[in-house]
Amino acid sequence: MIQRPLKIYAVGRPASWQLVATSFSLAVLGWLAAACALVPAVPRLVDGWLGAEQPVLAVHLAGLVFLPFAVAGAAWHTLPVMLRNELSSERRLRLALPLIAGGIPLAAGVAADVDGLAWAGSALLVAGLALVLYELVGLIVRAPGEKTLVASRAGVGLSALHLVAALALGAAVFGAGGPDVLTVPFERMVLVHLTLAGLGWLTLLILSVGRTLVPMLALAPAAPSRKLPALELAFTGGLWLLLAGLAAGVDPLAGVGGAVVALALGRFGAQVAGVARRRRLDVVEGPLAHVLAGVVFLAQAAAFGFAALAGALDARRGATVFALFVVVGWAAGVTLGHLGKLLSLSAWSTWPPGPRPKQAALYPRLLWRLEAIAFAAAIELVGIGVLAGSTGLARAGAGLVVASAGLAVAGCATTIRRARAGRAA
Repeated sequence: MIQRPLKIYAVGRPASWQLVATSFSLAVLGWLAAACALVPAVPRLVDGWLGAEQPVLAVHLAGLVFLPFAVAGAAWHTLPVMLRNELSSERRLRLALPLIAGGIPLAAGVAADVDGLAWAGSALLVAGLALVLYELVGLIVRAPGEKTLVASRAGVGLSALHLVAALALGAAVFGAGGPDVLTVPFERMVLVHLTLAGLGWLTLLILSVGRTLVPMLALAPAAPSRKLPALELAFTGGLWLLLAGLAAGVDPLAGVGGAVVALALGRFGAQVAGVARRRRLDVVEGPLAHVLAGVVFLAQAAAFGFAALAGALDARRGATVFALFVVVGWAAGVTLGHLGKLLSLSAWSTWPPGPRPKQAALYPRLLWRLEAIAFAAAIELVGIGVLAGSTGLARAGAGLVVASAGLAVAGCATTIRRARAGRAA
């Protein structure tokens, strides 16, 4: 009897295991570097100086190295299936990987204020992301309109648009020669930049893909079908109001926009809670654990953000905790939590002809559960330390972030080792 590769009808084919594994491996190494850079940044974070060299390096290693590699690999594995068509060129994406590594010199150049290094890294990173976005736009355009899609084309497209805007705004912030950026005070524009990246790019992408991916990975009932991506559109409208209010210094407008964003995220949080109740897995695995922790971080970020807008909390300290919980605790955490599971799924779904192991055998469940617990505790400790002005608490949290990053590296390495051994057998 001839055994053939598994054929998935009426959907696209995920990217190759080698491409996804390489992207995720570079992502977790970038995350480990960002975690290590967070430790010396603690005193400046506690002082509320997001724009100091050490916090800038840690944030940009996460935002320009970890997240681009992680999101690219996840998109290459999930979006062809969700948008029901295939990537046009894996060769183009292989070329994108070394270009995305330009985020490393870019992060270093921005932190150290070295123009030549920053602009050279920026050119490489932009070229790599342009190749990724070209493929992404192709998937959106070719998605069949007559079939039900399990990811919102509008949401994915708007997320890509916000990524481009966040990069452009970041370049404007770095290139500013004075205390203002496009007539907006520097610190306020930094907050706009971080909000656009954390909410506009990453959170919108999580909303667009997560309503299907989160229940799927938890073996829970899928979200009901819908005609319009109302949640993603409402979230985007609120986000634009929030950004406009922050940039113009009109706190009531920012508050209204923030309220709309919070309501949209609350709706998604309710879905996540339902997934946790109805899951068919015997334990909460890494992806769902990170999403649940991320929802808690979002709720805290909203509370501290509104408190800062109302003047009940020091604006600089409130902005620091808001950025920490949204960009790191929520966006980076949810992305990180899905890497291990998607890596094992990629290995399983692209297995060569012949007997294949169970997907669970490729996924080191315990390692990723420990990573999720350590990560949640770590970010909470850093946040409490910043709010309380305690360098000791924040430094303990930063050390725990490094430990959780080490567990993530070990988790990915374990899956790769198991997959290689199985394929070679």
